[in-house]
Amino acid sequence: MTSTLTSTHPDPAWRGRLAASAVALILLWPMLVVTEFKPWLLLDWQSLSATGRFLADFLVPAHGSEFLLMLAEQTWQTVAIATAGLTLALIGAIPATLIINEQLSISRLGTGRMQPLARAIRQLVRWKMVVLRSVPELVWALLFVRIIGLGPTAGVLAIALTYCGMLGKVYAEILESSDARASNALLANGSGRLAALLYGALPEAAAELMSYTVYRWECAIRGSVVMGFVGAGGLGQRMDESMKMLAGAEVSSMLLVFVALVALADLFSKTLRRRLG
Repeated sequence: MTSTLTSTHPDPAWRGRLAASAVALILLWPMLVVTEFKPWLLLDWQSLSATGRFLADFLVPAHGSEFLLMLAEQTWQTVAIATAGLTLALIGAIPATLIINEQLSISRLGTGRMQPLARAIRQLVRWKMVVLRSVPELVWALLFVRIIGLGPTAGVLAIALTYCGMLGKVYAEILESSDARASNALLANGSGRLAALLYGALPEAAAELMSYTVYRWECAIRGSVVMGFVGAGGLGQRMDESMKMLAGAEVSSMLLVFVALVALADLFSKTLRRRLG
């Protein structure tokens, strides 16, 4: 009898799996209704014809001289937005790292405990970093587009604010996880916080810090393209215009350039890590 049941139902837990699937479907269905999920609209004749025309153009990337010149200009602007935004983020993140890094605290020398004022200042700066990185760069870009108008300035400021919070947090964690003997020795012998950072903590963590910085630059390039869809300039803004016109050939060329940008940034990051490592 047991062998018969086993051959009929090879999965002994089929009832539980079926019940779990039913419960998941019951819970998912209201979400599908709220989101107006209607995949059958893709099979509508009008949708199919528009998709077919777009894909037909997509297979042959645009390569006119005037378009390629515009594409080169927008690509350069995208890289400039990412680089300028990351540079501004570094200007804010490096002092914040110096402040919140507990290993560089002078007040804890001897007692091992920081003074209340020093601890309060560090906590305030940490909260500031949390606020900056909690708001995605796309939201900052939307805000700045409303304030200063369309253009790359909004993208630069958006990257600067979000990445300042990210870089400050991660830099501090990298430095605090590294060997602190050199920086502690410098501080104990009367060195300032900046000198202890530059000559004690930084040499130990330089490779990891540089690797993370280049990775963030690669993320900034991707982010600058996405922010272009909300009017923050660069390649993304032109891609948004081409997609609204269903210009598949232009979108195809821009996507190829975008992939090349990310690949070059990744290659640069690997080369730099190899030399530093």
